[in-house]
Amino acid sequence: MKRYRGLGQHFLVDEKILDRIVAYGDLMKEDRILEIGAGIGNLTERLIEQSANVYAIEVDSRLAERLEERCGKRATVINADALKIEFPEFDKVISNLPYAISSKITLKILRSNFTIGVLMYQAEFVRRITASPRTKAYGRIAVCVQALTDVEVLEEVPRTAFNPVPPVHSSIVRLTPKHNPEIENKDLFLNFVTNLFSNRRKKLFKTLKSLRFDTTNLSHEKFLGRRPDELEVSAMVELYRKLI
Repeated sequence: MKRYRGLGQHFLVDEKILDRIVAYGDLMKEDRILEIGAGIGNLTERLIEQSANVYAIEVDSRLAERLEERCGKRATVINADALKIEFPEFDKVISNLPYAISSKITLKILRSNFTIGVLMYQAEFVRRITASPRTKAYGRIAVCVQALTDVEVLEEVPRTAFNPVPPVHSSIVRLTPKHNPEIENKDLFLNFVTNLFSNRRKKLFKTLKSLRFDTTNLSHEKFLGRRPDELEVSAMVELYRKLI
């Protein structure tokens, strides 16, 4: 297989793992599927066998051209930076994501309306999104993902499943959105959490004061004396609900 190293791509070539990724999505013909970082189309080719509506985003114009040749009109190939465009409406996102943009693209996905996400991440990033309070890995991305979705780590993927072989290990994760009435506006919640963790070493009451929140009604809350990385996800949601 020809190697493209310009953007640091590592293409998933293990056919059994590719098949399992598709199976994890429980796809139906009417599902609108979004694939981010489609590469040479190994996953795309399987997705179009299951769905009539596949949107494959690829930033590399060479790869996008190859995708169009491989998939024809069976997929809508979008040659663009996934972080800079508005996503088409989709039901499920099935992707071997570009690892360099894991945090930013995950937050963008969370802002969207979808039913299932089956995503390949670097194993280290998976530890971050599944982290618990008072651990080094716990931060903004853990709170955002866990507050808005149920997270399942489906399997670890060996480095040899890729070509060229990457220097890191990978994992497949399934995200299923929660229907949380306490978070009606996802944008507002994600921005709230981002602001709190931009000052993660400060106590919450100091950060909230600097952000000009009225904490008068929270004066009895013990967690105001904690840092944001010491707060459980449920407590962060409760704090958001009381302030917004």
